[in-house]
Amino acid sequence: MTPETSVAGSSASSRRVRRRWPIITGSVAVGIAMLLGLLLVVREAPGSLDQEWMDDLLEERGPWWDVPALLLDWIGGHVVGIVIVPVAMVIWLLALRRPWAAGFSLVAAIVSAAVVQLLKTLFDRARPELMLVASDEGSFPSGHVANAATIAVVVALVFGLGSDRRWWIWLVALGYVVAMALSRTYLGVHWLTDTIGGALIGAGIAVALWAPIADRLSAEPRSPRSAQSRHPL
Repeated sequence: MTPETSVAGSSASSRRVRRRWPIITGSVAVGIAMLLGLLLVVREAPGSLDQEWMDDLLEERGPWWDVPALLLDWIGGHVVGIVIVPVAMVIWLLALRRPWAAGFSLVAAIVSAAVVQLLKTLFDRARPELMLVASDEGSFPSGHVANAATIAVVVALVFGLGSDRRWWIWLVALGYVVAMALSRTYLGVHWLTDTIGGALIGAGIAVALWAPIADRLSAEPRSPRSAQSRHPL
């Protein structure tokens, strides 16, 4: 075996290790969310943390907070959150000539939504009583928060790695997920633990799906300018 062969083999092995840990981490996050859901269903009644959080938010309800909460409700779910936003992301990434990122975004959104709906049906947790908006059955996990976490982590992984700007991309992504979780509990459609479960599922799925194609994503252009330089007209 030549030194070059040995180095190449070592490099391939290290890449497999680097890919394995995000897959494990993402899978563990989803597993923790499922275990949380199971514990909540067995318990039946909301725990003290859920109830205290809900009581505190009910005291803060008012017109100034209703508007942003309802806006996030509209953005994060229904046709807008489930169809329009994911499709818009795919179109945007294709416009940047990032087909792998576009495919990653679409698959992550589909898998995340499918897992959420499966767990909602499986656990069938009762929603809080004082809801400000109409919602379907199944409180755990929060589909809005799972969707937000999936989008946030996808954007952060696609644009926030290997970039001098990555710190603020991750910060904005985290802020979006937290804001969505606050809006869901403020509107009374989810318990706090529902939003935690949704965040774990959305982020975990995105990370696990990212690992096998991380090299492909890093090889794509990171901005319209770099895309034009690689593919001149």
